[in-house]
Amino acid sequence: MKIVICGAGLVGSAIASHLCEEQNDVTVIDESAENIQRITEQYDVHGVVGVASHPDRLAEAGVHDAELLIAVTESDEVNMVCCQVSHTIFNTPVKIARIRNKAYLDPSISGLYSAENIPIDHIISPEAEVSASISNQLRVPGAFDVQNLCGGKMNLVGVLCTEYCPILGTSLRHLTTLFPDLSMTVLAIIRNGEVILPRSGAEAMETGDRVYFVCDSSHLDRAMASFGHEEGEARSVVIAGGGSIGLMLSREIEANFQNTHNQIIELDPSRAKSLAEELQGTSIINGDTLDGAILREAGVHKTETFVAVTEDDEVNILSALLAKRTGAKHAIALVNIPGFVSLVGTLGVDAVVNPSQITVSSILEHVRRGRIRDVHPIVEDLGEVLEAEALPSSLLVGTPLRTAKIPKGLAIGGIYRDGNVIPVRGDTIIEAGDTVIIFVARGKIAKVEKLLSVRLDIF
Repeated sequence: MKIVICGAGLVGSAIASHLCEEQNDVTVIDESAENIQRITEQYDVHGVVGVASHPDRLAEAGVHDAELLIAVTESDEVNMVCCQVSHTIFNTPVKIARIRNKAYLDPSISGLYSAENIPIDHIISPEAEVSASISNQLRVPGAFDVQNLCGGKMNLVGVLCTEYCPILGTSLRHLTTLFPDLSMTVLAIIRNGEVILPRSGAEAMETGDRVYFVCDSSHLDRAMASFGHEEGEARSVVIAGGGSIGLMLSREIEANFQNTHNQIIELDPSRAKSLAEELQGTSIINGDTLDGAILREAGVHKTETFVAVTEDDEVNILSALLAKRTGAKHAIALVNIPGFVSLVGTLGVDAVVNPSQITVSSILEHVRRGRIRDVHPIVEDLGEVLEAEALPSSLLVGTPLRTAKIPKGLAIGGIYRDGNVIPVRGDTIIEAGDTVIIFVARGKIAKVEKLLSVRLDIF
């Protein structure tokens, strides 16, 4: 597939790396010659230097015969014009744009993004995606990652195995015996930066492992308890940073979290005043989140969850660590720089949210429409979890999983059939039409196409 990406920043580079791995013909446009040199040296992509919305630059990038345009520059307006020019002049079939400013995301103007006006097929809002991700973690504080599958009927959960985890050293095969009625399947174990996919059932968890499991959403509390986590939904939250993400998250807490006390620490006085006027159920503190006195004023020493979402990665990391030292039970930090993500967990922060990874996931979901219904990233960009429909021609259909030839780098985590969640066991048989939850290690996505007999493109 021929794809043009507008913007060679963190998101554009991450998208390019994924798509070129899958043998797509990718061209990236960016104003910075340095960015283009970097991305073309790192990945097998073409580069064009210039303003991405200019017709001559788009023409040089080959958008006239591209099947997909992805606009992820730092400017909402440039992204919108990219889509407009690609549609009007070059008739590009599918256009995806990242839009950040909340004024452009107001539901009352949704008609703006139609074929007759600004033709954008899919809008990605990083702030909204990040807010939703953090909201899920507030509901399950003991997890470092929580994502909804199959419309909320199932959950993908990431849990850190501490020294107090009661099932350390227990083989995965034996877990089924210990919890026969628990609809839970361990999907992947991340150990020392490497992914271990259960094959024989003899695998066992060790202290420090980060484990991803899939479970029936009605069994989530029991699944978490099996790992030694019985924390309830967060009842006290302190948010560091009152920008777009902090505001969206506070609105979500006010609307959907009952009996949860929420506070925001905001450094800018005018912004703090604006937040106080807009959020009636949230306490606003004007001050520096790295100031111990401000943290004590916010009651961080007795809060359940501290969430750092300022625009500065270093402030987020340091304030999360300071909050933990002050007494917060859980700390979540927003980190934009990919290289920081693996480091932060080792320092003691409970969960890390990476906006670019979440945005990439949202874009890939649309790129791989076919029979792929959803795409979910896992930490450190080591792989992703897909919700895919099994076609009658799939190699998985009609064969017990213990005898199915599942390629290395893939693992089956669950099945959703006729409104029912089916845990994966050796004798489980997948039927045509099932939604299958599949873990795919980085670089192995092409194997899913062969296994499920689906085309992972936009058609």
